Amino acid sequence: MRPKKPKAIGEGDLFRARLDQIINMKHEPVQLAAKVDWEWIDQQIAPIYSDKGRPGIEARFVVGWLLLKHIYGLSDKGGVRALGP
Repeated sequence: MRPKKPKAIGEGDLFRARLDQIINMKHEPVQLAAKVDWEWIDQQIAPIYSDKGRPGIEARFVVGWLLLKHIYGLSDKGGVRALGP
């Protein structure tokens, strides 16, 4: 089953910090993510999803994870360690 689209959060949400206020927007992976055509990737992967079962993981997460692993030469275990404390 295709993943559900995330709900857009209004800019005026008082109790949530926007991601662009938390991360460095000049960091290379952030700039790369802005250049990738995520809609095209989603359209290419859409036929693979089944109509049954629980919603899948978003294509942006999976492809982004694979790109980061390739760019930084990480294994699955090394990638998880890089995210944690």
